Amino acid sequence: MTTILFVKTSSLGDVVHNCPAVSDVARALPGAAVDWVVEAPFAGIAAMHPAVRRVIPVAVRRWRSALWKPAVWSEMAQWRRELREERYDAVIDTQSLLKSALISASALGRRHGLDRTSAREVLAPMFYDVRHRVPRGLHAVERNRRLAAQALGFSLSDSPDYGLRVPAAAKSSYAVLLTMTSRADKLWPDERWVELARGMRIPTMLPWGSDAERERAQRIAEKAGGTAIPRRLSVDELANLFVGAAAVVGLDTGLTHFAAALGVPTVGIYCGSDPALTGIYGAPRASNVGAPGRAPDVAEVLKVVP
Repeated sequence: MTTILFVKTSSLGDVVHNCPAVSDVARALPGAAVDWVVEAPFAGIAAMHPAVRRVIPVAVRRWRSALWKPAVWSEMAQWRRELREERYDAVIDTQSLLKSALISASALGRRHGLDRTSAREVLAPMFYDVRHRVPRGLHAVERNRRLAAQALGFSLSDSPDYGLRVPAAAKSSYAVLLTMTSRADKLWPDERWVELARGMRIPTMLPWGSDAERERAQRIAEKAGGTAIPRRLSVDELANLFVGAAAVVGLDTGLTHFAAALGVPTVGIYCGSDPALTGIYGAPRASNVGAPGRAPDVAEVLKVVP
């Protein structure tokens, strides 16, 4: 049995973008055992892919903030021992950052990653046994797919398949609006969210993940009406919220990509990033609107909402 380890630890959107590469491996190498190292908060997403045999949570973000604590070093050592219980036929670092390369170096097996011209951080390729060239200008999903295909020696022929599986839910008459994102230049003005919520003509839900995001959701809800703000939800709970929705509209954030990967009708709003590189991709029920420096107006968004 062929054994493969993927290293793609974060962030949420990057983890979602790695799922089609897992699907490709499952199609090309039936019976292969696929394990995945991922940051603990996103482990639930990797576990939703039926081709993943074992999810190996890592806590680099937490460990890095407390390296002076002996308990952290003990936890890191235990994690490394568990990782090295298996020798892999291929270890594929689709993240190609220094932190992910160091994780790859802890695993047993032939290590594959991007070369110096392709990697996001030039020191990362030092830790790989085999380095592959993948054009930087490709969408993130295709970069992951091509790296995996080169590492394992198969050709890509099918369209991307995220492969995520969650229990089916009856569709309800509500929409989910994802008003949060990681950078200020990616935000959409509050007044446009208010206008969009009113124009949806069905109740809307505004999830949040931080105090600032909750405050923004409250401002929008107070003006829009017909809008609910749930408690803070886990990844699994968000998946259930998405699959039951009539539509999801969100900014360039991992949750928007997650909704699209689950097959939900999704619209991605782009204001400060390029959808050609990080837009919703390979999801037939999804659309991208806007461009860097050109935030879409509400009419443009409503035009593509299912």
